[in-house]
Amino acid sequence: MRLKSEELVLKQRVITAVVALIIFIPIILLGGPFIEIAALVLAGVAMSEVLIMKKILLVSPEAILSILGTLFLVAPKTWLHSLPSQINTSAIFMVFAIALMIRTVFSKNRFNFDDAGILTLTMLYIGVGFNLFVQARTIGLGMILYLLLTVWCTDSGAYLIGRKLGKRKLAPQISPNKTWEGSIGGTVVAVIVGVIFSLLGAINHGVVATVLFSFVLSIAGQMGDLIESALKRFYGVKDSGKILPGHGGILDRFDSLLLVLPMAYLFGLL
Repeated sequence: MRLKSEELVLKQRVITAVVALIIFIPIILLGGPFIEIAALVLAGVAMSEVLIMKKILLVSPEAILSILGTLFLVAPKTWLHSLPSQINTSAIFMVFAIALMIRTVFSKNRFNFDDAGILTLTMLYIGVGFNLFVQARTIGLGMILYLLLTVWCTDSGAYLIGRKLGKRKLAPQISPNKTWEGSIGGTVVAVIVGVIFSLLGAINHGVVATVLFSFVLSIAGQMGDLIESALKRFYGVKDSGKILPGHGGILDRFDSLLLVLPMAYLFGLL
């Protein structure tokens, strides 16, 4: 019975992955407004998942403020050109952060300063991540594919090598199935893929620099995965959402990338 259940889950995961790729790949290839709109939708859903984990109603003032704040962070700068020069993304984000703090005054302590702090940090985490997702595609198809493959190859390599060789637990309190052997193996695979990208000219960086970038970005991706695992453990949930059958929520699928993208930005890749 258990074997049949596992087979059913695996089948569900495969079907969801295939359907998601059929939708996702054309969006990546087309770029432009397609990826901008996709990023806004994904960010809105991801923020909603955190709100649900926190048991905050999606129609509450704090939920609406945090979702709108996230969307403004994701929105490309070109969308704000018609506004006065002093009204930029940072100014708009500050308005929403202040509004969340003001909300603590009028909520009779049902929504407190700790809650406002968590939602403000989450707006930054999700909003900046998906904004950089769009920015990576704007730089070029090679760059966004390099970053996506770094994450996917790290995950796949860690899973496959961890299953074969994994013995020492990486973070047993947070994610019991992850091992040091899998982590190292995933990073090695990501570095190899990065070198191939560099040699093919898909990204305009030397081999040595790409090895360094791939090494750090692979580790960042794994940390992003662990951060989201810690978040779910804190709220006592298995998945961040149920929008992707067999895979969980949007945060479950983009947790690694949401940390890889800011690191790529700090490296000057974006």
